[in-house]
Amino acid sequence: MINLRPTMPLDAGSMARLLNEIIDKGNTTALTRPVTGQDLTEWMAVNADASAWHVALDDMEKVVGFQWVSPHTKLPPEACDIASFVQIGRTGLGIGSALFTATARAAKALGYKWINATIRADNEGGLTYYQSRGFRTWTIDEGVELESGQMVDKISKRYDV
Repeated sequence: MINLRPTMPLDAGSMARLLNEIIDKGNTTALTRPVTGQDLTEWMAVNADASAWHVALDDMEKVVGFQWVSPHTKLPPEACDIASFVQIGRTGLGIGSALFTATARAAKALGYKWINATIRADNEGGLTYYQSRGFRTWTIDEGVELESGQMVDKISKRYDV
């Protein structure tokens, strides 16, 4: 059984471990360097009044996924950006769907009109996930350089809340 709740700073260490496993695996996130719990705590604090963070916990209270929306400098004020992460080996089990239900509700409550998801073009799982939620492509950025120097294309998808 999966339980959802708003993220707390105490979750940051577990979230960092989950995210670092995804970063280490490669080819699904634009993040290329490991993150720390402190990094995530700082990210949560930025624009805290205009952001919403949720964690998914298993029956042992272990973080198995998290998602957030927040404003982004490249988006208009009526839009927010989303990031989603589910533990490796736990995708396709409804964790992302449950998180998105809570996140979309929170985005609407924060006054956003639409949510942007920017996904690496080589991240088939991410593209499928957002497409299945009802996101539709609105722009494509070709040849984006990641922090590691790797070049990727990015597809931005839009979901109206």
